[in-house]
Amino acid sequence: MQALILAGGLGTRLRSLAPDRPKPMVEVGGRPFLDYQVEQLRAQGFSEFVLCVGYRARQVQDHFGDGRRWGVSISYAVETKLLGTAGAIRNAREWIAGPFLVMNGDSYLEADYRELVACHQRWREADPQTVGTVLTVAVEDAAAYGTLDLDADGRILHFQEKASAASGPINGGVYVLEPEILRCIPGDRPVSIERETFPQVLREGGHLYSAPAGGFFVDIGTPEGYRRFERYAASLGRENRR
Repeated sequence: MQALILAGGLGTRLRSLAPDRPKPMVEVGGRPFLDYQVEQLRAQGFSEFVLCVGYRARQVQDHFGDGRRWGVSISYAVETKLLGTAGAIRNAREWIAGPFLVMNGDSYLEADYRELVACHQRWREADPQTVGTVLTVAVEDAAAYGTLDLDADGRILHFQEKASAASGPINGGVYVLEPEILRCIPGDRPVSIERETFPQVLREGGHLYSAPAGGFFVDIGTPEGYRRFERYAASLGRENRR
């Protein structure tokens, strides 16, 4: 299964830490954040990557090349203008041949991604209307994220806006999607998968399911989130040296 990483973020809130880098290339422990994501997925058996890049794309391309140094194959879908999360996925459509994994390039989530793929496959076999599976995270304060309303089987019924959310499962920014979702993404403007595409899928009768993840989760898009991941990466380094 191909893994798409949305790595075109501007990183405006991290300019004090990395004024000349795209957000996924902010260094943590002397390495770009994107390194950690690629290695996390490679360790779980993913070998075909599409990096969806835009802002300062050349930095990402020069660092990763064709992926050979990481033991994987990497292609690039380059945005000439900002397309949003869904627009970036549509821009990578020539590489999409079947179900695919999508990950935001500015967050890190400890999870078994092979199990996520298997979970999606089970939903799809049981319910052919399944268009995607969303990895979810339970948080105490979801006001910065928005929550998901789920039925007893884990099917997503509704996406709550950030301002109205208190606690509950949030969208972890990792999905397994069917290629048919591309039909819900217009090609003439920026599109948000969270605010536009997923709600449209539900309105048109498609089904989205949830799969919970209980591991470490952080969004590095703020200095506070960056420092949290910095501490986490340092702890990983200490464990690897034991």
